[in-house]
Amino acid sequence: MLVIIHSEVLGHRITDPTNIHHRKFFAGGVCRTNVQLPGKVVVITGANTGIGKETARELARRGKSFPEGARVYIACRDVLKGESAASEIRADTKNSQVLVRKLDLSDTKSIRAFAEDFLAEEKQLHILINNAGVMMCPYSKTADGFETHLGVNHLGHFLLTYLLLDRLKESAPARVVNLSSVVHHIGKIRFHDLQSEKHYSRGFAYCHSKLANVLFTRELAKRLQGTGVTTYAVHPGVVRSELVRHSYLLCLLWRIFSPFVKSARDGAQTSLHCALAEGLEPLSGKYFSDCKRAWVSPRARNNKTAERLWNVSCDLLGIQWE
Repeated sequence: MLVIIHSEVLGHRITDPTNIHHRKFFAGGVCRTNVQLPGKVVVITGANTGIGKETARELARRGKSFPEGARVYIACRDVLKGESAASEIRADTKNSQVLVRKLDLSDTKSIRAFAEDFLAEEKQLHILINNAGVMMCPYSKTADGFETHLGVNHLGHFLLTYLLLDRLKESAPARVVNLSSVVHHIGKIRFHDLQSEKHYSRGFAYCHSKLANVLFTRELAKRLQGTGVTTYAVHPGVVRSELVRHSYLLCLLWRIFSPFVKSARDGAQTSLHCALAEGLEPLSGKYFSDCKRAWVSPRARNNKTAERLWNVSCDLLGIQWE
């Protein structure tokens, strides 16, 4: 059995002082930039809970000085949960421009509908954070017939970025942040069985999709050179959230080891660093953990694999991306 220690986990509140001390030790890097976002436009997928929600909260807070504030779009499948999160963030940050829009990354029709509506509504987009994801699901397929981990974690965000890229270029300087994981080290892009129809392991399928996120970031950066749009892959750390709801074992493990896991706020720090920190442009395409550049696996550095995955992804989605 493959047990994954990943970026988002389900836990409980810690009140023991010793545990609080442990949590401070394991909290990891902190985004220390004071960059503000008045008048900027941000889209965050899956921001109704966990890391995404805390990322949205901080970005909304950094834009409140502008008369209309930074506009932060929470793009998520469950609109009711999104509205609840947005209401909380608006009250906390005093930024009224926290908006919720329907986006189901397991359905390309939903992705295209979201992009079409967003482009009609907004003339700018400065930050796109591809935060949403699924983890260790039983074998299933998306509405378009893709294996769920590949379809949601990689192909869904690949298509979304493609559809919003012109707006990002028009708004440059702009950034794309892709949430990956340290478990990309275990992943492998199996072109002979990309949809896991011959063999399926829910743990390995997740790892494969996280490797795809790093390779996508690498290839995207190469193709964006000179446009003013930069991109970064992120490992948030081991974080308490709802992502492991499909695995009883991981839920149990995370409760046992909860003193050593990050809060969602701690987990959001590297996403915030890559979205905000000044001077990161020369590091476009790189992978970050604890708010600093981190080492990636040899597979994640393979340019031929990155280019092939890009081309296969375009074919699967029926798009032409130069």
